[in-house]
Amino acid sequence: MEAISIGLLGLGTVGSGVVKIIDNHQDKIMHQVGCPVKVKKILVKNVKKEREVEITDDIHLTVEANDILDDPEIDVVIEVMGGIEETRNILLKALKNKKQVVTANKDLMAVHGAELLQAASQNNCDLFYEASVAGGIPILRGLVDGLASDRIIKLMGIVNGTTNFILTKMSQQQRTYEDVLLEAQALGFAESDPTSDVEGLDAARKMTILATLGFSMNIGLEDVKVQGITNVTDDDIQYGKQLGYTMKLIGIAQRQEEKVEVSVQPTFIVDSHPLAAVNNEYNAVYVYGEAVGETMFYGPGAGSLPTATAVVSDLVNVLKNMRLGVNGKGAIAPQFKKKLKEPDEMFSKYFLRLQVVDEVGVFAEITSIFSQHGVSFEKILQLPVKEKGLAEIVLVTHHASLLNYENILLELRDLSSVRTVKSSYRVEGGTK
Repeated sequence: MEAISIGLLGLGTVGSGVVKIIDNHQDKIMHQVGCPVKVKKILVKNVKKEREVEITDDIHLTVEANDILDDPEIDVVIEVMGGIEETRNILLKALKNKKQVVTANKDLMAVHGAELLQAASQNNCDLFYEASVAGGIPILRGLVDGLASDRIIKLMGIVNGTTNFILTKMSQQQRTYEDVLLEAQALGFAESDPTSDVEGLDAARKMTILATLGFSMNIGLEDVKVQGITNVTDDDIQYGKQLGYTMKLIGIAQRQEEKVEVSVQPTFIVDSHPLAAVNNEYNAVYVYGEAVGETMFYGPGAGSLPTATAVVSDLVNVLKNMRLGVNGKGAIAPQFKKKLKEPDEMFSKYFLRLQVVDEVGVFAEITSIFSQHGVSFEKILQLPVKEKGLAEIVLVTHHASLLNYENILLELRDLSSVRTVKSSYRVEGGTK
């Protein structure tokens, strides 16, 4: 049968992996789709640059996107070059030209996903983006297909390998954030500018995609409350260990009736929770469904071949749809109108670390503030500090609304006996 021609946008780490997998797994792909698949053209910035992957003579390198978009022989465009606005325009043109699209671009899908999916539907084209979240882990297909009959209540994800590597090393080796970040950069797990990772922006984009699919609701990046890990200290982590918790940067999306909340923040996870055992650069997404209960998807969240595996798997699905003549027919518009929880509807446990004056009656003042807002304690630690006349108190609350907890923090900061609020984190451990 006639070969299917692919146009590849980008030949970096993931793009090279795509070329390798299409070449090395050609027999398996042909068995599934019934015809050969070949990469015809690749968009690059510099055609003369040396590559890690062999580019055969029948592959044409170009610096012009239109060489691919206007080529009538190219059936599918695979986008792995990154970027947002320029890439959006390129993919919109690809869809207008009736080309199927596969992308690994989480930034693009978090910001313009709804627009691109609508354009795909209007042009009877597929737009698949499995590789945009958690690399080689098939979480998006798991939500859309594997759990299609269930009602998702909660998603919790370790979806950024850089921050997970840093927090793992801080926890296991009692090192500072700054020290481990340097190691992560040296090993290639962190960029020279790690802001997107360590401030939680990368994870927020992925949680936007997960929440949109999991809850069938158009969640925007602006709906995600984001806090990074730059202020997490070794002391925080060690106190958490004493209380039975592990520190992770967790993306949380949960639904109660018709309202949802989505956030990314450093979180203490109960040691018995499956996410607590996910270490180093690995990713995992925990899903709680009304019918299925607890499930977890685990694996490498990045890297050339793991991410390329997800890209080529999407490609195989596109080609199967082409054979059946059903491209663009599987897209389903969000079922529900977006409704976000207010602070008085968001409930969690909280870890709070205070430095206070070491005097009789101080703890009574603190507990009185919590009591006035109807918040009780689950765990308490009181420890001396080196500075004379001061003590450190570590508290873990029972479930409290975000509104009440934030009001408590405001009142604590106004107390003369509280020298400083050292740290505050969400605590997770159950399914509710």
